[in-house]
Amino acid sequence: MSSTTPITDQLSLARTQERYPPLFKSLPDRLFGPLASQNRFQYWSLLCALFAKRFGPEAELPPSHGFPSRDITGDIADELQFQEWSTEDELKDVTPATPLAIRAIAVFNRLRDAGWLRVDRVGVREMVTMPPAVAQFMNRLLEFAQTGPVFVSGKIRSIEVNVKLLLDEATDGASLQEAAKQTRALLEHVRIAGTNVRDLMRELGDVDATGEFVRRFFSDYIERMFIGDYKELRTREHPLSRRQEILKVIHQIQQTPEIRDRLITWYRHKQANDDPKRAEALFQRDIGKIEDLRRIDEYLDRLDDEIRKANKLALAFLDYRLRGTRPLDELVGHAIDSVIKHGAAAAEVLPCAPSEMIGPERLAKPRVSSQRAEPGELRKQVMSAEQEARSRLHLLARDRRNVNMPKLAAFVRDHLGGAKSIASTALPADTIESVRALQVLLTIASANDSNSPLLKMNAKTMSSGFTTVRTDDEELAGAGITHMPFDIVSTRRNTEGAKG
Repeated sequence: MSSTTPITDQLSLARTQERYPPLFKSLPDRLFGPLASQNRFQYWSLLCALFAKRFGPEAELPPSHGFPSRDITGDIADELQFQEWSTEDELKDVTPATPLAIRAIAVFNRLRDAGWLRVDRVGVREMVTMPPAVAQFMNRLLEFAQTGPVFVSGKIRSIEVNVKLLLDEATDGASLQEAAKQTRALLEHVRIAGTNVRDLMRELGDVDATGEFVRRFFSDYIERMFIGDYKELRTREHPLSRRQEILKVIHQIQQTPEIRDRLITWYRHKQANDDPKRAEALFQRDIGKIEDLRRIDEYLDRLDDEIRKANKLALAFLDYRLRGTRPLDELVGHAIDSVIKHGAAAAEVLPCAPSEMIGPERLAKPRVSSQRAEPGELRKQVMSAEQEARSRLHLLARDRRNVNMPKLAAFVRDHLGGAKSIASTALPADTIESVRALQVLLTIASANDSNSPLLKMNAKTMSSGFTTVRTDDEELAGAGITHMPFDIVSTRRNTEGAKG
């Protein structure tokens, strides 16, 4: 029984670590002790001061072996003299009457035992450093504590740039991983924004002073909004409207074998220890995170509902407080004093209307809900045969002028006819479709010949299975369209040959 229990515990621990990330493999297991003690606020202020002065990215470059222990205890003593500490179990012998230097050493030993600080002996001196994993974790805590309103526009632009970079052959899967991480963080922030609104309104509901309610509502809720560009999210100019372009590029990545194989290869070498199944699972996981962008409208609609409820609650509270500020007690007191003083002649002094002051006829009438008239039937407009024919011709003409990526790829594939390349001057321009395809190819050729990475990236999204190479800088009169000559080179033959 005793021999099998440790094995069972080890197997259970292994399964747990496989399912959940092992946090305490990276961090000391007693790290959270000071932040969970009675003096947690003092420990947090002390850690922030040490991180900013000695170990953080904004501090000066630390010595390679660390700082002498007397320097760190001196920094701790400088902070302790402005703090009030209560007695705790880990520091029983430390009281407010204890000398400052001894208190600083006790706190230093507490932080060292918890894992926040590491002491190494260099010669005869003790040098203090902060472990790299702990320093990184402290930086994350500071970022979380300083989190302000998120601007969705910047997040969407960053995601779009990382996704479009994946179309470049020199880009590896790190850009896909970063885009997936940013997408998940953005959706999580928008999802919990509604909960933050509810928590804020619940806190404001406990405020009794009207002035305090107004100040906190407009400072915490309006000025410091959880989403900085919330008012512009629904506009066409907002980058959020380009999420369909992002999803289109993701679909192209999944449907293009060259790009898909290149990214899965990166995942296999960098993330999956040469396991092809695990690499493909990681690739699909990150692709799925980015495809979740289509759910952002659900979260935004829910956030709109929470904000509308918060506005109604705030308006109702302010209306009640404004109505309740009338000095009714003073008015009733003045009326009683006047009756006592003047007696029967008080009726001439009181500013009251004749008849009873309180009566059923003076109560507010109940609201009567008005019945809305039923809407009339919608008028049906019947198109004539001529109007219908014109509309169909208009749609047919628009479809013939429209050139998308599949149409352009089919046009190029038909005219290559198995050849490796074809000159632009050999392309026909005898139909509307061919003229429009040639115009788009001219735009792609100009973008590929430019020095702008953004133009080249946009041109690559339209070039499926081919690319363009400029052949001459002199403008030539081609098949009906004057342009700089270029060659259309197929990029599918090498892939198919390699597969064969």
